[in-house]
Amino acid sequence: MSILKGKVVLITGGTGSFGKKFSKTLLDEFAPEKLIIYSRDELKQYEMQEQFSGYANVRFFVGDVRDSERLLRAFHGVDYVVHAAALKQVPAMEYNPSEAIKTNIMGAMNIIEAAIDRKVKGVIALSTDKACNPINLYGATKLCSDKLFVAANSYASISGTKFAVVRYGNVVGSRGSVVPFFLKKRVEGLLPITHPEMTRFWITLDQGVRFVVKNFDRMKGGEIFVPKIPSMNIMDLAKALAPECKTKIVGIRPGEKLHEVMISADDARYTKELEDCYIIRPAFPWWDNDNHAGGRAVPESFHYSSDSNNEWLKLDQLREMINNI
Repeated sequence: MSILKGKVVLITGGTGSFGKKFSKTLLDEFAPEKLIIYSRDELKQYEMQEQFSGYANVRFFVGDVRDSERLLRAFHGVDYVVHAAALKQVPAMEYNPSEAIKTNIMGAMNIIEAAIDRKVKGVIALSTDKACNPINLYGATKLCSDKLFVAANSYASISGTKFAVVRYGNVVGSRGSVVPFFLKKRVEGLLPITHPEMTRFWITLDQGVRFVVKNFDRMKGGEIFVPKIPSMNIMDLAKALAPECKTKIVGIRPGEKLHEVMISADDARYTKELEDCYIIRPAFPWWDNDNHAGGRAVPESFHYSSDSNNEWLKLDQLREMINNI
């Protein structure tokens, strides 16, 4: 049983890869009273309406997270919000930093204000590994967003709204990910590799969706939830996708890391480990350290990085994940 059952749920960026998977899962398994898809692309909404025509409790709201008045209208009567809207293409955001700031930071502020004003019960914002020790503009804006959502709990007491963040790594098969890129290049017989030692955390859309749903039930407000997920090496991925192809080392792109980090050593003192995830707790006086009492503190030197992970995907596991996209 989920807290979302029988409730009105809104998802921003609902026409994206995560949004469509979240919507299908929520409608099929968790019986919301109503699901509202909020996004700025009317064509994608039209296409999604066609796909979801069999559901009577889905509503579509054209709007941008930059538009605070539109958000206030959309949030009327909403119980829970998933904030998945973002500008996230690293090279494009390096060239257009002001646009990333308007959507990823100012948009986050608008979500927070609308949620408090409309007395939304709970909000979970999607983050990224790139928000931890960011080296690119996208990561920097998502770090700001994460901190905005955590701090929002400080002044949301009047409305009772709770805010939390879910942070995870690469999603298998999502738009802009390496899998569709490699599949496209496979027909040419040559896969471009940025660096042979590059590693990434790996999660499926289904795993990401279910992790978000689960955290609505256990959030107290202020947490950054980080799932325990496996790592993979980029060369192993190339072998799994196209063993017949040659590879060419092209070098790391601007703003790109060799390895992903989702929890830094500086965050270790605030981090608890649960069976399925880590929780970075807020460093605010209102936080009750007895929250999530079943967790244990991690060592002070702890950091969660894709190159030092305890779990690694083997070739057959990678192939199975890719075949199930």
